[in-house]
Amino acid sequence: MWLNNAMTSIKVSFTQPELQPAAENLGQRLGVSVVSADEIKSHSKVANSSDDSCDYVLQFDTQGLSLLPLKGKQHGPIRCDFDSGVNTHRRKFGGGNGQAIAKAVGVSGKFLPGVLDLTAGLGGDGFVLASLGCQVRLLERNLVVHSLLRDGLDRAIAAGADDSELGDIVARISLLEGDSKTYLAGLASMEQEDTVFLDPMFPERKKSAKVKKEMQAFHEIVGGDSDAGELLDLALQRARYRVVVKRSASAGYLAGMAPSYSLEGKSTRFDIFALKKLPG
Repeated sequence: MWLNNAMTSIKVSFTQPELQPAAENLGQRLGVSVVSADEIKSHSKVANSSDDSCDYVLQFDTQGLSLLPLKGKQHGPIRCDFDSGVNTHRRKFGGGNGQAIAKAVGVSGKFLPGVLDLTAGLGGDGFVLASLGCQVRLLERNLVVHSLLRDGLDRAIAAGADDSELGDIVARISLLEGDSKTYLAGLASMEQEDTVFLDPMFPERKKSAKVKKEMQAFHEIVGGDSDAGELLDLALQRARYRVVVKRSASAGYLAGMAPSYSLEGKSTRFDIFALKKLPG
C-alpha cells in the first residue's frame, strides 16, 4: 500500500494519554513519527521552515481519527463519518434506487449487485450503495486515507449498536487492504465481481475556489492515480456484469476508452461498461 505523496510529510498525534497506544500503533504501521498534540502546537509556533515541522498530522482525539493541516493550510479536520453529516443526509434523502449511482451499478427492485470499489477514498459512494442493500467491498491503497476510512467504519459499527439501520448498512461493507491492481490480478481465473466501481483521482492542474480545500488536501496527499487505465483493463477482465467509472462531467473518457453508455449529471458522470445483461 502507498503512504502518501512524497512531497508531503505526515506525523501522528494524540490529544489524551489514553489515545497514545492507538497513535503509536498507527505510527508504526505508517512508519512515521508519533508526537502529542501539545508538541504539534509547540512546533507550529516556530517558523514553518523548521526541520521538525510537517505538512499534515493524523490526530486521535475523543471523536476519532482526523487529518489536520499544518503550515497555514486553512481547512478543518478531515474525518470519515458515517453516522452524521453528509452521509446521514444521503442515506435518508438521497433518492433511493433512483440515484444515478444506483442505476449505474445495476441496482433494481429485482437485483442487488455485489460491488467492488477499487478506489474507495473515504467510502462515501460505497456507503450509499450499502444503504441501498448492496454488499460492498472497499479497496483503498493509500495508507493515510485507508486509516481514516478504517476509523470511520469502526466508529459506525459502534454507533450501529444504538442505530439498527446504520448497523445493517455497515454490516454490508467490508474494507480490504492492499493495492487494487494486485488484488484483481490475484483473483482466481474464474472468479468475478458483479460490478466493479472506479473513481480514480487525478492531480489538480490548478487550484480553484471551486475546489474544496479538503479535496485540495487529498490531492496533495494521494497525488494522482496514474495507473488508472491499467486498473480499468483489469476491472474489465474481472467484472461479471459491468464496470462503472465515475468522472467529473467535463472529463474525457478514462484511458480514452469509450463506455457502452453514460449517465450524466450537473457535475458528475458515470461511464458504464456493460459486459452482460443484468439478472431480473
